[in-house]
Amino acid sequence: MRESSNPVMRGVVRDNEKAGAPYAGFGQAAAGAQSVILDSAGQPTYAPAAAGRTMTIDDVVTKTGITLGVLTAVAIAAYAIIQTSPGLAMPLWGIGMVGGLVTVLIASFGRKQDKPGIVLTYAVFEGLFVGAISHLFANVSIAGGASEGGTSAGALIGQAVLATFGVFFGMLIVYKVGAIRVTPRFTRMLFAGIVGVAVLMLGNLVFYLFTGSVGVLRDGGPIAIIFSLICIGLAAFSFLVDFDQADRLIHAGAPSRAAWGVALGLTVTLVWLYVEILRLLSYFRD
Repeated sequence: MRESSNPVMRGVVRDNEKAGAPYAGFGQAAAGAQSVILDSAGQPTYAPAAAGRTMTIDDVVTKTGITLGVLTAVAIAAYAIIQTSPGLAMPLWGIGMVGGLVTVLIASFGRKQDKPGIVLTYAVFEGLFVGAISHLFANVSIAGGASEGGTSAGALIGQAVLATFGVFFGMLIVYKVGAIRVTPRFTRMLFAGIVGVAVLMLGNLVFYLFTGSVGVLRDGGPIAIIFSLICIGLAAFSFLVDFDQADRLIHAGAPSRAAWGVALGLTVTLVWLYVEILRLLSYFRD
């Protein structure tokens, strides 16, 4: 069974597994086991259980919509607050980043991905982070000075939002038509790429802490543009693996609560994609 490069999605699948089968028979009645069925692709699935409701695509859409709705509302509120009190930008950015990271770690390692309270808490923290970082990229240049702001800032954020959802729905179409197959080799290569990018980001952060310079990966130059394009590409291809994991959970009869974990995993990737697109657009503006 191939695993997602997204730690949240990997946790959702892991927590819905039993030994000896890719997925367990969920919602299983205590009186007996479910029968294993092979679907059209030859993958094992399970007959619906007598007790408990299994996850559907509607569950995934609804839970993802709720999560993104909370995140968006908080992001708009944070942006508005920062517009009136610019000094709050960095504190809200820090609270959102650290809070979101801690929440994801709790969800992933504490096996709480299917808890709506955890997912919505993450949405609140990421809303603070997205609102603050949107203000920073839209109103502050790479050099640290003020940008044009106003309409220019709103246009930059609007373009980033449209591009993010454009990539999301584009990759959904690519997955549905089977233009790119999600294979174990594809997943391994994607995971290796994400690890490599994470190591470079960490090294660049250490460089910034010791020198005060953003470094060539984030200075808006040619290397920074290429690096952002690579990050955008990795985030986009991550959707394919996430869609595949969600599809398999649905076919395997995962419980409806697992949709919260899928929503969390998709939101994590969406936020990463949005930030990288916003960063790239800010380079071209500067």
